[in-house]
Amino acid sequence: MTHRIRLAGALVAAGLLAAATVPAAAEEIELHGAVQFDDNHAFNKALLKFEELTKACYGKPIKFVLHRNSELGLEKDYFNFMSKGVSVDYAIVSPSHMSTYSKMAPLMDMPFLFRDLDHWNKVLEQDGLAPIAEDVKKRADVILIGYAGGGTRNLIVKRPITNMEELKGLPMRVMGAPIQTRIFQAVEAAPTVIAYSEVYNAIQTGVIDAAENEAAGIEQMKFYEVGPEISLTQHAITVRPIGFSGKTFRRLPADLQDCIMKSGKEAGKHGRDIESSQDAAKLAKMESEGKLKTHKFTERGKLLELAEPVKKAYAEELGATETLEKINSIQ
Repeated sequence: MTHRIRLAGALVAAGLLAAATVPAAAEEIELHGAVQFDDNHAFNKALLKFEELTKACYGKPIKFVLHRNSELGLEKDYFNFMSKGVSVDYAIVSPSHMSTYSKMAPLMDMPFLFRDLDHWNKVLEQDGLAPIAEDVKKRADVILIGYAGGGTRNLIVKRPITNMEELKGLPMRVMGAPIQTRIFQAVEAAPTVIAYSEVYNAIQTGVIDAAENEAAGIEQMKFYEVGPEISLTQHAITVRPIGFSGKTFRRLPADLQDCIMKSGKEAGKHGRDIESSQDAAKLAKMESEGKLKTHKFTERGKLLELAEPVKKAYAEELGATETLEKINSIQ
């Protein structure tokens, strides 16, 4: 059983000379979260805010245990655990790791989905991703209770990449969702799916020449040591849902369920505010320290042009054309 309920009853005196009574036993619910990073990372801060808000809202005994630094594996493991209702009750997981269950999920993380940070924020605030969340809940039994993220993803490369000619045929790592491979094939790179934990060594040993990530990931994993040239393709603004196990959720009291839904949404916004504001600052700081060098990608318009038909075809395959059109229509 994923959450543990412990009885903590004790005899108390109900007043001077009164007989000892046994009050109703207080239940302490224990919820387990998981994250790949330490508490300096925006994901940890979002999950700790979720804990804080839920405790304040619920007002009854509850214990949160956050397993940090990949103690329980990687994000794909967390999602599997949440789906099965074992080991992990809540976690932040990249949509690409949900694709085994929900083919629609990676649409949230599709490159070039959002025009800019303002568009990204409005889509999340206006529940533009609700149809995708429903599909994830139906197929994986994981409830998306909030949306963190906000990092702008760029290419991490061994050599400067500034235009389409230099990008052509670039061996690079992408996440596991098929749309990631298709988008980068469309822009004429050479994508390969590699586990996140293996990216550093893969670049170092020449298996690939590049990867892609936001500033927080570059900093945390020290990718700048093997890929110090950052090409500012700005191909994605991340959406990192806070997932909660449906099997755990249904075992919880109704008032706690309400608190979890409310706190998840607020914690997601907290995480977005942190990561979106810190992203550019982190990148600039690493550059000022001589850890990396940024390069403007001069043909970003061409990237958008090549990606557009792939986006539309992918949404159509998923039966998500209306969802994509809704996202595009939000101003």
